[in-house]
Amino acid sequence: MTKLRNWKSCKMSKQTYQEVLNWASSFLENHGKEGYAIFYVFLARKKWTKTDWLSHMKDKITQKEYDQLQIDLEQLLNDYPPQYLLGYEEFYGRSFKVNSNTLIPRPETEELVEWCLQNTVKQKEEALQVVDVGTGTGAIAATLKLERPAWQISAVDISKNALEVAQVNSDLLEAKVEFYLGNTLEPIKHSIDILIANPPYISQDEWSLMDTSVQRYEPSIALFAENEGLAVYQKIAEQAQEKLTKKGKIFLEIGFNQGGKVEEIFQRSFPQKTIQRKKDLSGNERMLLVH
Repeated sequence: MTKLRNWKSCKMSKQTYQEVLNWASSFLENHGKEGYAIFYVFLARKKWTKTDWLSHMKDKITQKEYDQLQIDLEQLLNDYPPQYLLGYEEFYGRSFKVNSNTLIPRPETEELVEWCLQNTVKQKEEALQVVDVGTGTGAIAATLKLERPAWQISAVDISKNALEVAQVNSDLLEAKVEFYLGNTLEPIKHSIDILIANPPYISQDEWSLMDTSVQRYEPSIALFAENEGLAVYQKIAEQAQEKLTKKGKIFLEIGFNQGGKVEEIFQRSFPQKTIQRKKDLSGNERMLLVH
């Protein structure tokens, strides 16, 4: 941290945004971190677009801005997620509050939501009963409600703290969602037309493969599942047999190497239905549909 302390002692009155951000980015990269992270946080705090940055990057940084940048830089050096620093993350074009009680919404989950919407266009105006299992920030549930206002959305999570965040997001976005505290489908008493879930699916054996920031800061209860990461899928499949309607559909996010095993679980529970797997934009098999 000596270099960081030395940089703090420099006079800021002559430093431009570009000079400071370039140094901070290089500093992170020299310590094995993602250099762009400090740009991402800085621009977000300023509410600047890339165009704004190009217009102002030669301006002088203020002491207040520099002090905040130093705080952010030290946090990033400790692998603290930029989204937790800012307190929000974008999902499907909307801003969702996030903190250490919730997983950070990711692009793969946006793809799951998009797949669900594409496969239910004909049911857009129907008052379908939709359940989101393991809702976390409420990103899936709130997004579906806003994209399909006629749908009746319920969301479940085992974490009371996560549900509090989800409720705040739902209120801020004016998305009417019914939230339930409980394990998978246990608190849901009504029938289900669409079940969607991004459940815990990581095996403890995969711990070493995860990013340090995920290991240290994101909630393990939302990440890990027993039985090689398949336990929650097994529970959902078993419970859904009684609650899914005859024409009901299940949309799941899965681990990149779990497709065959998850398909087998749901094919056993729903032998009359078709199972479809889908790759994400990175070419990894990350989604599964039961219909």
